[in-house]
Amino acid sequence: MSSNQLPFSELIEFYKSEETQSVLDQFLNQVEHFFKTNPTLKRAKAIHSIKARQKDPEHLRDKLLRKQDKGVIITKDTLFREITDLNGVRILHLYQQQFPLIHNEIMKKINEMEDWKLVEPPKAYTWEQESQHFFEELGIRTEVKDTYYTSVHYVVKPNNSKSDITCEIQVRTLFEEIWGEIDHTINYPHETESIACREQIRVLAKLVSTGTRLADSIFRTYDDYMRQEKK
Repeated sequence: MSSNQLPFSELIEFYKSEETQSVLDQFLNQVEHFFKTNPTLKRAKAIHSIKARQKDPEHLRDKLLRKQDKGVIITKDTLFREITDLNGVRILHLYQQQFPLIHNEIMKKINEMEDWKLVEPPKAYTWEQESQHFFEELGIRTEVKDTYYTSVHYVVKPNNSKSDITCEIQVRTLFEEIWGEIDHTINYPHETESIACREQIRVLAKLVSTGTRLADSIFRTYDDYMRQEKK
């Protein structure tokens, strides 16, 4: 351990303190409230469900260790800047074509209302070429993970220079959430050594992709049907 690195136990206790939790809660609640009450998203029924959480202290300990292994020194003053997913809000939607509206409302909150500030550009984790084009057309950079993980991530903070509190916003379909929950249970924070499990999870990712595409097709068919019925 570097001489400048606080013992992990001190950082964990600092994170768990009432003062720290209160500050984190305030911004987490603000982000969650935005998605729950946004009138555009409510009218369009674009969001199926919302999950909000703060990072588990033991998962934080593991992440601090990984940072230290990379030579990153973390103190109480830099914890919020270095660990940007202490707060997390996950937005779940039914099918991919609902995503552009959700994305537009997030960017409006940042660029027009100026309530939030992006800590880093949005990123879409996807391995499918068609999905890569879909996100890139929205101006979102893409990245492929070996695990076939799929989700869109935003890291935001309050739009004032005095606060380093952040919140990671994840947006994904319900099919992707199923894959994510299974993968998280088996592979987080450390990847399983079972080759069979790893291969099965990759197969599941392909099934999830098929399910997401089929859901999009179903809703396009339904929308066409409803337009014909109204004529």
